[in-house]
Amino acid sequence: MYPFTFHNPTRILFGQGRIAELANEIPAGQKVLLTYGQGSIKKNGIFDQVAAALDGYEWSTFGGIEPNPTYETLMKAVEKIRLEKFDFLLAVGGGSVIDGTKFIAAAVNFAGDPWDILTKRAPITTALPFGSVLTLPATGSEMNNGSVITHKATQTKLPFMHPLVFPKFSILDPTTTFSLPAGQVANGVVDAFVHTVEQYLTYPVDAKVQDRFAEGLLLTLIEDGPQALSDPENEAVRANMMWSATLALNGLIGAGVPQDWATHMIGHEITALYGLDHAQTLAIVLPSVLQSQKEQKKEKLLQYAERVWGISTGSEDTRIDKAIRKTREFFEQMGIKTRLSDYGLDATIVPKLVDQLEQHGMIKLGERRTVTLEVSRQILEMSV
Repeated sequence: MYPFTFHNPTRILFGQGRIAELANEIPAGQKVLLTYGQGSIKKNGIFDQVAAALDGYEWSTFGGIEPNPTYETLMKAVEKIRLEKFDFLLAVGGGSVIDGTKFIAAAVNFAGDPWDILTKRAPITTALPFGSVLTLPATGSEMNNGSVITHKATQTKLPFMHPLVFPKFSILDPTTTFSLPAGQVANGVVDAFVHTVEQYLTYPVDAKVQDRFAEGLLLTLIEDGPQALSDPENEAVRANMMWSATLALNGLIGAGVPQDWATHMIGHEITALYGLDHAQTLAIVLPSVLQSQKEQKKEKLLQYAERVWGISTGSEDTRIDKAIRKTREFFEQMGIKTRLSDYGLDATIVPKLVDQLEQHGMIKLGERRTVTLEVSRQILEMSV
């Protein structure tokens, strides 16, 4: 296990009815801007719950944050905050709304073009405080300091991280997910699964706790993911899905271990250029990454095959191939297609995607930095 420092300052309020406790978490006298997405919270009653909990505060709203939040939309929120002098942000939605709110928080007092935060790693010295009410478990953004933002004009999708954009608190009420469309539930399960894999399927460093923690998350997602689709108002299932997604990317299972993220970096380019859901790109790319890198990941793939899928017989190659096949089949079981061709895309898009990777400096990816542009090209060709 590698040396590490772990610190996560986000306070979690988990369980049914916790939205009512918002007033205990936001300092008195703060002027609050509630950020949200495409308006589903106004149809399923969550907005009304939040509004009731904000009684006594001066507050307003900013809606319309996209499933892949865009710089262009988020800067409108920044302008509103600068003009109307808000003190505290409250993100109500899924990972995209929370990611977008992190960027807003960092951009408000940033000197210069806030896009430099992503393209030039420009330093952030201050950020507005914010909390979140999670309605779509998937990204773990409710308990981490990462964000991914799309620049629509340039078709660029880039990440940033900073300690100042940890949420002060996040409220996780599993019942808020009951009204989610099946496709969004499936996306969330796949997203959490791949987040876990990116930190687990690398190479061994004798990190037994992190490995078994990751395996537990994967087994929970495999067991309860399909049930979340077939029994959408099962609170116990939804609770396990929600907490699994949070734990998959709150820093804990990634502490002291090598991490991959090639699947995410390649997937981001597919979303930026062709508009596929984030989880759809992960389901497309991950099986090909594992197949391409199976020699480099051999020890962990064999461990994954045995501990997660119960595959312990056959040659090493047979076990690894079967584990990769089982992974693809799980995504398909969740209703997420795993080939570019399933989305009307073919091999002609590969050169443009590779060009995008090069432009964004994604030229040596993976835990060993062995996923070069040529390897990325091969991975994409395998994904057709």
